[in-house]
Amino acid sequence: MTIDEILSSYEPITLDEMSGIRLMNRTDTKFVTNEEMLRRLLVMARDAYRVQEIDGLRIGNYYTMYFDTPDCNMFRVHHNGHAGRQKLRIRSYVDSGLNFLEVKTKNNHGRTKKKRMTMEGFNPLQPQHDIVFRRQDAQYEEIGDFLSQHLRYDPLVLSEHIENRFRRITLVNKGKTERLTIDLDLCFNNIRTQRPCDLSGIVIIELKRDGLVYSPILEMLRQLRIHPHGFSKYCIGSALTNPDLRQNRFKIRLRDTEKIRRQQPAPRQ
Repeated sequence: MTIDEILSSYEPITLDEMSGIRLMNRTDTKFVTNEEMLRRLLVMARDAYRVQEIDGLRIGNYYTMYFDTPDCNMFRVHHNGHAGRQKLRIRSYVDSGLNFLEVKTKNNHGRTKKKRMTMEGFNPLQPQHDIVFRRQDAQYEEIGDFLSQHLRYDPLVLSEHIENRFRRITLVNKGKTERLTIDLDLCFNNIRTQRPCDLSGIVIIELKRDGLVYSPILEMLRQLRIHPHGFSKYCIGSALTNPDLRQNRFKIRLRDTEKIRRQQPAPRQ
């Protein structure tokens, strides 16, 4: 069965229902696998989980543009394992036409906080790669105020660095105590080096759950031997498309990711 066929057997959950989910003691854990293992996981999970459906779609299309300094300081800070690191990105929900400018901050306790504002007029289907954060019109006045409040970097030195596209499945357990995002068909394009990278076949699973409550999916992941595995789309994509960046701390993850992809069975003829 294809992934779409398996998802068609799931009970749906709407965005309105999703908005009522509050994870009071949330923990986030990432896993990396391939599409064959994802199919097995989805079959195992369909009686315990519901799938988010928006306008009849159960797999959504996403686009992200990441910004960085000329010397890629945001990447280097992450690579060196420093706490208090930040990312600046545009996240586009392609199917709904919603675009947000987002600042993500990871604090000294390992918690990630996200602040965002609507990004009007951005077209993820035809990005121009020419965004400059200057107070040149009414929208950029608002953006400037937002960035000065939440971002520690000077916006004037930031420029577009790397973009990616992927498809996402969102599952919610029937007790509404956890949310699972599943990203597949990842591809990257480095704006500065003009190098693309296709990671189709790799699947990134992120489990957001209430740490006090039993998680059905964790037992299924254990049965399938899918183990926790750190994966930053920004950092992995940057490392794969810019050979000038230091990659020492990411070499094991890059090697593991390639190993997981090689384990993907060849398509049936």
